[in-house]
Amino acid sequence: MKKVGILVGSLREASFSEKLAENVKDYFPEDYDIEIVEISHLPYYDQDFDSGDGNEPESYRDFRKKIKEKDIFIFITPEYNRSFPAVLKNALDVASRPKADNAWNNKAGGIISQSPGLLGGFGANHHLRQVLTAVNVSVVQQPEVYLSKVADLFDENGKITNEGTVEFLESFVNEVIKLSDRL
Repeated sequence: MKKVGILVGSLREASFSEKLAENVKDYFPEDYDIEIVEISHLPYYDQDFDSGDGNEPESYRDFRKKIKEKDIFIFITPEYNRSFPAVLKNALDVASRPKADNAWNNKAGGIISQSPGLLGGFGANHHLRQVLTAVNVSVVQQPEVYLSKVADLFDENGKITNEGTVEFLESFVNEVIKLSDRL
């Protein structure tokens, strides 16, 4: 059974990214173990925590272990100032250190960026790709997922109503699975 971690780059309650994550969980085959991995509780990364003297926060140890257990990651992010949010960058930093024990190493991933505007989080998507390259997450190149006017995608229960969007996201998930199978 493959294990999938979905990381949501928004802290806002009932955020668009969180709604997308709940929808995307349903697009994986039933035999996949899907978990939305919490990142809001992680203290900002500080290299002093990895000095070897035992002062590493328990939240770091638990998070790193959880990341190592996953085979696939889906990163769902809004765009903040033409980039992705600091909370997501912090999670990437925490699990990539110490460098010799990078928990992200050789994992498959996919990025979904979103925005209420027209650009669909293009800047966030590409900045996140740069960081994922640095931590050795292989990211699906096509299709790229930039969801614009995201506020219009959901019904009152948080489900995506546009069948074309659902089909597109299902094809994206299938490509992430194929990438994982190749790794």
